[in-house]
Amino acid sequence: MSDLKKSYTAYYDWDFYDADLMVEYQQCLDEGKDVAALENLFKAIAALPRGEHRENMADVLFQLLQTLPQRADFTYIEPSALEEIRALREEAPAPLAAPDPDTLPDQVLGAWLGRVAGCVLGKCVEGDHTPELQRIMEVGGNTPLHRYITSEDYEKLRDDEKDRVIPTYRRIFIDQCTAAPSDDDTNYVVLGQLLIEKYGRDFTPADVAALWVEKQSRNAYCTAERVAYLNFMKGYQPPVSAQYKNPYREWIGAQIRGDYFGYINPGKPEAAAEMGWRDASISHIKNGIYGEMFAAAMIAAAAVEKDILTIIRHGLAQIPKTSRLHERVSHVIALHHQGASAQEVRQAIHAEWDEYLPHHWCHTISNAMICAMALLYGEGDFEKTICLAVDAAFDTDCNGATVGSVIGMRNGAKSIPEKWTSPLHGKLDTTIFGVSRIDIAKAAHKTLEHIG
Repeated sequence: MSDLKKSYTAYYDWDFYDADLMVEYQQCLDEGKDVAALENLFKAIAALPRGEHRENMADVLFQLLQTLPQRADFTYIEPSALEEIRALREEAPAPLAAPDPDTLPDQVLGAWLGRVAGCVLGKCVEGDHTPELQRIMEVGGNTPLHRYITSEDYEKLRDDEKDRVIPTYRRIFIDQCTAAPSDDDTNYVVLGQLLIEKYGRDFTPADVAALWVEKQSRNAYCTAERVAYLNFMKGYQPPVSAQYKNPYREWIGAQIRGDYFGYINPGKPEAAAEMGWRDASISHIKNGIYGEMFAAAMIAAAAVEKDILTIIRHGLAQIPKTSRLHERVSHVIALHHQGASAQEVRQAIHAEWDEYLPHHWCHTISNAMICAMALLYGEGDFEKTICLAVDAAFDTDCNGATVGSVIGMRNGAKSIPEKWTSPLHGKLDTTIFGVSRIDIAKAAHKTLEHIG
């Protein structure tokens, strides 16, 4: 019986809490926990070889973290419960008009196409840091970024830099595809549609969890979503599934899941954000939740509002004004108002967040700041906006997809240049069980049936 031991090398790091303890430490600091005295303990446990002893010590550390108080100097107030979030909102901009039934079908299709195109633009360079991203743009004559990155661009790289700039697993180029390739960013839009189709607009967080288990394997989920999925299997239901041994609880994973709730609530940012909360709370807390609410609300507002700043403010109006996310997106707005250039704002974001640190690279706030920058300086132009979002590095496919949804909804499908839509062939591949490839136009038409 002594040989009946589990393997610690058969799974990815996201499957083990002890694999990312220093992310947990940074997350605790971010949340204002009084954890600094435990830094050396974190480092000592993290330095142990992967195995039973490190796992057991990490379990004890996790229990200890639950007892820590907040630091006295932490000034943010960041609840995760919906009513507490709503109590801390700022006053929203002026009420929005009802959507135009004549233009709404094209706008919804534009949101779908915009998200898919923005995602595809950033997909093959997701994980690249600025030097690698600039290199693939440079060799292809694609500086500033103004078109998809293609296999021809890749072939122009020197042999000794190909693996560094675009590793094998990311060599999926749209010019070699017969449909938009599957991606977690686009899978979640399709899952959103399946969620409403099965459970209706009154779905619960538990319904979202059940759908995840039913429709995809654990390998389709990353970071916080992977942890939540495994927590479901262990009996931890929402919202505990978001909290139990989840170092990634404020990462970007929820922010990329809110689009469909914006699509089906045109002109109703509060309703979109509330659905986003129901979805986000199964895997995230605090600013991780706010990111999804922010994105969903912006998309809903974009269905009836043309002014970009007002669209962003409708997103901010659905999250606590006392939060880090609200503060940092507001900082981007302030820089724009003061006359800073897009490049200067991008440099300010990079100075605040280190793209070489996974916790910074994949955080909700850093990427939301990039989305706000791209929207403000894109000035309503689809191509300019998605290219600004991707060219800023960090989580390129996520950010391209989010702003693509916003501007696609604002402007409509007819306004998106054919160079961005034609290579998609009107199709989207997924990893969702029983779905595989979808027709984007048909999915957009189905979306109209879900509008309340």
